[in-house]
Amino acid sequence: MANPFENALLQLDRAAAVQPLAKELAERLKKPERELTVSIPVRMDDGTLRLFEGYRVQHSSARGPYKGGIRFHPDADINEVRALAFWMTLKCAVANIPMGGGKGGVVVDPKKLSKGELERLSRGWVARLYPVLGPRVDVPAPDVNTTPEIMAWMSDEYAARTGDASGAAFTGKPLERGGSEGRASATGMGGFYVFDALRADAGLPASARVAIQGMGNVGINAARIFASRGHRIVALSDSKGGIADERGLDPDAVEAYKRAHGSLAGYPGARQIGNADGHRDARERDRRRDSR
Repeated sequence: MANPFENALLQLDRAAAVQPLAKELAERLKKPERELTVSIPVRMDDGTLRLFEGYRVQHSSARGPYKGGIRFHPDADINEVRALAFWMTLKCAVANIPMGGGKGGVVVDPKKLSKGELERLSRGWVARLYPVLGPRVDVPAPDVNTTPEIMAWMSDEYAARTGDASGAAFTGKPLERGGSEGRASATGMGGFYVFDALRADAGLPASARVAIQGMGNVGINAARIFASRGHRIVALSDSKGGIADERGLDPDAVEAYKRAHGSLAGYPGARQIGNADGHRDARERDRRRDSR
């Protein structure tokens, strides 16, 4: 099976078949400008020292400083980060943002760290990489399992090591630390805009049934946005499983339940499903409808 970066390059080839690219540009897009793999030492709460592997891939600065998030995940690897940095280059270009593409990661399950250990890891990532970061060089942001609080720690560490206290080296910080209003819901909103633009072409009704996989920042905000636009959320899932209810789910109530219980198991009035079941059920209903 191709790794994520190989898949990204296949996408580039398919795009070039539709809209030919200059050969030199295509060659430049196939190789990141710089890749860094670092070892991050963290003193754990029990006094032991653990080393975590971290990455930063700076794919292209042709349009401006590198831009892209940092993800903390046990399955993170360099090929995933390469692919995400490549896609950031394309996203910034499509949106006509004068920045390039970058991405970062750490191989870790942050749910298994204490708050103190998580802060030391976050600061450690900056301690290893700050010489190649900065407002005019590379501006990281949150991604999977990284939060505004983590961005605040990273921004603080960058300021301590460089003397640059502008806060411009990291985006996604809390509002009181210079963060942007609306950032939390921006990705979910973008997903809705894409869906809404394609809805008519796909033959979907003005009020559609929607299944959302994932209840992180993107997923739960997308659920709220879809529901507020008249769509019915019939399934929601997190990493442990999901729930379905054809009558519709209230995203706020589901999120409150998850916070209180740690998972969606036992959510009242809903059917327990696996992560893929909500999408499979919706496809089966559509198949039966189309066969009538």
